[in-house]
Amino acid sequence: MYLVKTPFWLRCIYPSLVWRKLNDSNKIYITFDDGPIPIVTDFVINTLKMYEASATFFCIGDNIRKHPDVFKRLKDEGHRVGNHTFNHLRGWATDDREYLQNVAKCQDLVRSNLLRPPYGRIKKSQISLIKDAYPDMNIIMWDVLSGDFDQKLSPEKCLQNVIKHTRPGAIIVFHDSLKAFERLEYVLPRALKFWKSKGYIFEKL
Repeated sequence: MYLVKTPFWLRCIYPSLVWRKLNDSNKIYITFDDGPIPIVTDFVINTLKMYEASATFFCIGDNIRKHPDVFKRLKDEGHRVGNHTFNHLRGWATDDREYLQNVAKCQDLVRSNLLRPPYGRIKKSQISLIKDAYPDMNIIMWDVLSGDFDQKLSPEKCLQNVIKHTRPGAIIVFHDSLKAFERLEYVLPRALKFWKSKGYIFEKL
């Protein structure tokens, strides 16, 4: 069970987290979770370049360790990177100190002031620990969840998810992962083409 559009009440429960970036200039913020990995992340970089789009990639530390060349390419191409923990930990099921240590292990590699909790699951106590350890850290959630990780979801439905719910200031989540690739490969170029036709501007966080 997941919500494509983040409801108002959830933003109210966690007001210190970044859910969207309202603006009047048609900017939207495309983000990718779970990379970097060969083939999929490379496809994303190549597709973004076709539409002159910048994006933000929330990277798993262990994937950075395994694929440093792909990680380097992300940065060389001008995209922004963020922390997605070292082992993709589910915050609600993880001891607070262990969670902080895993964030720190990823931070040694990614060196970013952006963090996205895997699964969007993080305790308020973990938020406090992270803010104490990294005062400049911005914890980034999302406004629109594509659902590309859902293997029961058709590629066309995934496309409609993001087209229907995107507004100026939206933070949109895709996944540069093998699990999501069938839907991502279909959706990303079509979504970028649609958004560009509507005058959207693609910004990094």
